Amino acid sequence: MSLFSLQRLTACVVCSLAAVGAWASPAEVDETEGTTARYQLTYNWQHHDAFRVNYSGTNSLSPHSERMYTFSTTAHWGFRPWQDGELYFNPEVASGIPFSGNLVGLGGFTNGEITRAGGSTPKLYRQRLFVRQTWNHGGEQEKIEPDFNQMAGWVSKNRFVLTLGNFSTLDVFDDNAYAKDPRTQFMNWGNWTYASYDYAADARGFGWGFAGEWYQDNWVLRFGRMTGPKEPNGLPVDFALGKHYGDQVEVERSHMLADQPGKVRVLAWRNRAQVASFNDATQWLQSQQGVQTTPDALIAVRGGEKIKYGLGVNIEQAIQPSVGFFMRAMKADGRTETYAFTEADGSLSTGLVFKGGLWGRTEDAVGVAFMHNTLSPERRDFLAAGGMSYFIGDAASATQTLSYKPEQILEAFYSFQMMRGTWLTTDYQRIQNPAYNADRGPLNVYALRFHAEF
Repeated sequence: MSLFSLQRLTACVVCSLAAVGAWASPAEVDETEGTTARYQLTYNWQHHDAFRVNYSGTNSLSPHSERMYTFSTTAHWGFRPWQDGELYFNPEVASGIPFSGNLVGLGGFTNGEITRAGGSTPKLYRQRLFVRQTWNHGGEQEKIEPDFNQMAGWVSKNRFVLTLGNFSTLDVFDDNAYAKDPRTQFMNWGNWTYASYDYAADARGFGWGFAGEWYQDNWVLRFGRMTGPKEPNGLPVDFALGKHYGDQVEVERSHMLADQPGKVRVLAWRNRAQVASFNDATQWLQSQQGVQTTPDALIAVRGGEKIKYGLGVNIEQAIQPSVGFFMRAMKADGRTETYAFTEADGSLSTGLVFKGGLWGRTEDAVGVAFMHNTLSPERRDFLAAGGMSYFIGDAASATQTLSYKPEQILEAFYSFQMMRGTWLTTDYQRIQNPAYNADRGPLNVYALRFHAEF
């Protein structure tokens, strides 16, 4: 999709929504909303320069200069069918083409929207369909501000909230004020959640299940179970929630530090699924030496239920009203293949976000972040033996062993408000050791993102 075509499409969407009165400011919303209709449109264009490589394999990012894009437009509709109940439905149209024509060659991918892009032809699909029920337990009241899939209203600080249906695990877990939304904040996968959080979902990042949230003053306890894919990183959903699932538990504590608000979250997760063991796959590869044509090693040994788990901590802290700090760190066991997210067994991301009020533009923002992703010894041995997993595997044969080093990423962005409800963002990412291979890179990625909310 060309930039000229994007401009024409954006103009049509803006004019249409304005004509039906969809353009609304928070000031125009009633104290308690009974219905909501909000819309978003995002176009993200990215380019990487040619970079140094010693060799390339089947799952390698192309070393030649390339471009990619993603486009999405989403409707967020909701209403209150009964007291303290909410029902939401999100249809979305998405398209896009990744670097190298396939989603390979990185652990920390550069565009959070690319999981929902399935080619240059826009596709309509159901993104979410879920119900949320709140049970208020009395005490002090707090205001819920209107947002996507969130209606304005008042709730008790002591309450229980149940979300049930088709949604994303990340809708409930691992929130962060400064690094969460790839449509408005940082773009890299490792900045909108833990890169090593292999949360259960289909290939687009959504699933079916439930999540409970117990709010008690400054504490929140969250727990939930979600469906995963029938096959790792596949689109069809496995509805056998008694056998194959992703469980998570998170504890959150709000606090004040030097009169500035902050939160600390600790998240534990556990998947049970039919996935391959890296040790089994490595042994299978070694037994196939000299055989010219063999099936994929992970597929060959996949079978039987296996457990995968991880533990992480998430911190957000305001330094002053216009400056915020964030940090995520997680370690997964790394003994089995990726189930539903990306190729990382340990991850760290940290950074700062500066709001535009510091320079007289309250709706602008600047962010800078650093990411450090690692692989488990089991996954490294598999790749060094010439194995390929879903997203990575540079070795064309076992003779080209992996020159392992952690994947390190620097990302910086500037988000500029063009007019009310529209932003243009420039973004730069420098990736050292792409796909954990010191024989490739560094890689420089430049991006331009247009985002509108109605």
